[in-house]
Amino acid sequence: MSVLLFTIIVLSGAFLAGLLGSLTGLGGGVIIIPLLTLALGVDIHYAIGASIVSVIATSSGSAAAYVKEGITNIRIGMFLEIATTIGAICGAIVAVYLNANYIAILFGCILIFSAIMTLKKKVDHTTLDDTDKWARFFKLNGSYPDRGEDHPYAVKHIPGGFFMMLFAGTLSGLLGIGSGALKVIAMDNIMRLPFKVSTTTSNFMMGVTAAASAVVYLHRGQIDPGIAMPVCIGVLTGATVGSKVLLKTKTDKLKIVFAVVVAFLALQMIYKGISGL
Repeated sequence: MSVLLFTIIVLSGAFLAGLLGSLTGLGGGVIIIPLLTLALGVDIHYAIGASIVSVIATSSGSAAAYVKEGITNIRIGMFLEIATTIGAICGAIVAVYLNANYIAILFGCILIFSAIMTLKKKVDHTTLDDTDKWARFFKLNGSYPDRGEDHPYAVKHIPGGFFMMLFAGTLSGLLGIGSGALKVIAMDNIMRLPFKVSTTTSNFMMGVTAAASAVVYLHRGQIDPGIAMPVCIGVLTGATVGSKVLLKTKTDKLKIVFAVVVAFLALQMIYKGISGL
């Protein structure tokens, strides 16, 4: 396969991944890594390196808009980034020494979990009752604007959310994905943040988490510009288009189709990992 053809395929696949990832909330990495490893035969470590670069780009682009609108809770994001950054560095270091087949199996399992979380109905939490003492100490409680009104909310179970973020950061560094499903569990289910705040704050954090693990992959020479550049451009373009399409599209049926596709790719990754052992 020529370099030009390879670049075109990666660019097109990355655009589709960014588009679907934006519409469903799973992110582009869940499509990019299977595309590179299963279809194009790229080593999974280089595929993860390219995916991490795309996560940095998409997070930086979309997070700025959410911060400007005042939805993102920056204090919570910066506090939890301590956990995700430590986890991401540890995960990236472990990935260097872990057998690629084990990474493929783990990646497939996380994809299945992410697909299930995508189909799960989101419950919006907005309450001022029983705030956590750590939330008061670090001043993490806040409010977000919606239809011209400010909606205050209280943050709960800070230690549990922090620990879950440590785990999410480890998987982000290990697998090169945003681990959005685990971040939602931490902020939405455990810390009881409103859905808008949890998703936008998670997006704000992803870039910093990915940048921390990218340093390790860059040091090991596992970020190839020939792969990372078309992936980054494609995912960023697709995510931008997806954010505009999202306003005019009902994504319920799309999420079901996407979840089925992701589950299929997950099984392929697991099979590849097991057959290679």
